[in-house]
Amino acid sequence: MKKMKIIAGPCQHQTLEQSLEIATECKRVCDIHGIEYIFKASFDKANRTSVDGQRGVGMNDTMRAFGVIRRGLDVKTLTDVHSVTDIDDIITKSHPVDVLQIPAFLSRQTDLIQRACTTNKIVNIKKGQFLAPWDMEGVLSKTSGAKEIWLTERGTSFGYNRLVVDYTGMQYMKKHYPVPIFFDATHAVQQPGGNGDSSGGNRDYVTGLACAAAGMGITNFFLEVHADPDNAPSDGPNMLNLKDFASTVKRVALIVKTLGNAWWI
Repeated sequence: MKKMKIIAGPCQHQTLEQSLEIATECKRVCDIHGIEYIFKASFDKANRTSVDGQRGVGMNDTMRAFGVIRRGLDVKTLTDVHSVTDIDDIITKSHPVDVLQIPAFLSRQTDLIQRACTTNKIVNIKKGQFLAPWDMEGVLSKTSGAKEIWLTERGTSFGYNRLVVDYTGMQYMKKHYPVPIFFDATHAVQQPGGNGDSSGGNRDYVTGLACAAAGMGITNFFLEVHADPDNAPSDGPNMLNLKDFASTVKRVALIVKTLGNAWWI
């Protein structure tokens, strides 16, 4: 069985102290269970529900924090990009980013995907909430030349302000696409635009959904984590509290290791 991977960190970077605290705890927990840890944070959340939504501290401050975390903890780093210009900036300035993430809302943007695939970096594509699992074949056709591709399931639109999780869809992608499949259990409990001028969510369901995915054979996970999610600038309702990260990972890792090579996986 391949080594588990967990991408975890805050929705957006705020301060070095905060991101380092989160990364340190996540790395500690992942090391206990033999899981590869990848730190994530956004420098700009360009798809806020409202123009008044907080977008982030910007590229330079975020990249300085990435450098400290990458060197100090010896982990890979991931950030999302919203334009070819974002990618050009990261490459031109040799910013410490190992994984470029294509946001779900942009998962069909050909120019963005193709540019990311020329960088010699891992590219993680979030499956759009509006896409079927088999639609990702067309997305993958745009990734020629990429160093490595990951796909992440983050829930599927179900009417207005609701997402549902299709576990058969994750199994479909795992069966048909020769790339690592991740499950984003935190955005899966999001309620897009559910609070009017911001998104809602319910983090109480994160652990259960992640455990169910592990039972279906998923071994890679994406979890947004914050030490004080109720006061986070974005995605607070669906982010896992840092104090609950260890117990969630322990449960998920136990299921993955117990099932091993079960016949349905």
